[in-house]
Amino acid sequence: MNDLFSKSVEAPLAERLRPKTLDEVIGQQHLIGKNRPIRLMYENNSLQSIILWGPPGVGKTTIAKILAQKNDAQLITISAVLSGVKEIREAIQTANNALLESKKTIVFVDEVHRFNKAQQDAFLPHVESGLITLIGATTENPSFEVNSALLSRSVVYALKPLSQAEQEQLILKIMGLPEYAHLSLETDVVEIVIGFSDGDARKLINIMEQLLTAALNQNKQALDKAFCIDILGDKIRRFDKGGDQFYDQISALHKSVRGSHPNAALYWFCRMLDGGADPKYLARRIIRMAWEDIGLADPRALEIANNAALTYERLGSPEGELALAEAVIFLASAAKSNAAYKAYNETMRFVKNTNSEPVPLHLRNAPTQLMKDMDYGKAYRYAHDEPNAYAAGETYMPDNLPEIDWYQPVERGLEIKIKEKLTNLKKLDKLDTVAKRKS
Repeated sequence: MNDLFSKSVEAPLAERLRPKTLDEVIGQQHLIGKNRPIRLMYENNSLQSIILWGPPGVGKTTIAKILAQKNDAQLITISAVLSGVKEIREAIQTANNALLESKKTIVFVDEVHRFNKAQQDAFLPHVESGLITLIGATTENPSFEVNSALLSRSVVYALKPLSQAEQEQLILKIMGLPEYAHLSLETDVVEIVIGFSDGDARKLINIMEQLLTAALNQNKQALDKAFCIDILGDKIRRFDKGGDQFYDQISALHKSVRGSHPNAALYWFCRMLDGGADPKYLARRIIRMAWEDIGLADPRALEIANNAALTYERLGSPEGELALAEAVIFLASAAKSNAAYKAYNETMRFVKNTNSEPVPLHLRNAPTQLMKDMDYGKAYRYAHDEPNAYAAGETYMPDNLPEIDWYQPVERGLEIKIKEKLTNLKKLDKLDTVAKRKS
């Protein structure tokens, strides 16, 4: 097997940094940490077909290469963008040849979601027979983009963007290379690089390589903010003009939406686009705003935000950015409520700080006679058979817990109607309580 990790001094920084073992990988500790699933697979040499789902630059290709190296397996890489059935057949033939020499084969399919159903199905018999171990990499939700037959034969692992601390760790690793030992980075430069990379290790490495190459060529030892702006050009300059940092601007956008100022919200949105912010990141934040700050006051906001993100996925830049802009305007103009957001957080705190109470017997299903004999489901009142489709006076909380009104609808938008309904239902509960006392 060729040395997957051979590096020369002329190799790109990304290749020089590529980890040889899982211990060298930065990030994804929920998968590669001690006793975590990919770590166990790695340590036990127990190959299985997997789908690695996550944003760009988080280690999908690296993990595939490390697993192949550890298992002394032949690694065949296929790009679903550039390949078709012909390349799949060639990979299978190569795997058959390797089998004659008792050698395992891993087929790594980058952007597996771009293969159509027939192309994905072409792997199935060979995965089932054990001829190949398939590792698929995708940035899209495999539940929607990968065939169910292929999914059922694979385990899906979700990878996360690198955290700020992990990106700082990666920068330290870069600066620890011998060729950069005499160079230093100012804190402002680290912040700019991390803000612009947005958890994408590949993007971070490319930016760092650009800066460090320029520093070596100019015999510069200290990399400061001015140097960073000069080398990285207009995108960074616009992005950081006026001294604003990435998270300051996203905070301004979020607060403008929350404050119902569509013009200001649109300004900050366009500022960030103009500065090179990733529209996919902005789309995620817009969806978050819809759930947190508009909520049930106007559920259309949730649909519009999701549809805008989907439109951007389909159209890309610059056409798809209009959809995101319209979502920003709608969210800023919509009625606001964080009642559901607060209710969720308060309920989570309550659940974490109380014992796990059993489900009341009347709320339990009774599919067997034994369960019925144990009073499972006894005296349960079917709401649709009750007046107003509401079982007045019924309780759905555990027996030992109080009824708490975590959700407090506001007097805005649709929540006005929701509040009216919940108030009327409470009146029915009180009437039922009075009736029971009289009887």
